[in-house]
Amino acid sequence: MAIVTFYRGHPNPPKTTQKARLGANAIITCNGKILLEKRRDCDIWGLVGGGVKKHEDELQAISREIYEELGWRIPKEQFQKLGVYGEPGRIAAYRDGSIWRMVIVVFGLELPEERPMKISKESRQLRFFTKEELKEIEIVVTHSDIVEDLFLNR
Repeated sequence: MAIVTFYRGHPNPPKTTQKARLGANAIITCNGKILLEKRRDCDIWGLVGGGVKKHEDELQAISREIYEELGWRIPKEQFQKLGVYGEPGRIAAYRDGSIWRMVIVVFGLELPEERPMKISKESRQLRFFTKEELKEIEIVVTHSDIVEDLFLNR
């Protein structure tokens, strides 16, 4: 059973029980491929990243998340802010009853070559995908439009 269910553009999403939360996610590319993680909380592919902590700005958060989820130390200056996705229907509903609106700041990172990665406790798998391979997998609905806008349509 999934720990979280994500909604975007759903005709009848659950009502939020928490304040909106700010997240930072990354479009990490290398040789025309995009890196995704198979999430443990829902068993669906998504972007690397997570919540911004109270003491962080978005760049600090994405740098920390990349280290926690991949084991990479990337200087903040190497990330490029690509956009903010925060329409009201972008919802995360957790099994414990907490439901919140997601506002996601998306950063880009282009790697010259693939690097070794460590899989964190949040992920089942990490993998680079071609545009063609993305057609064969399910992507978390709150990330699928981001992947389409910032990777597939470029």
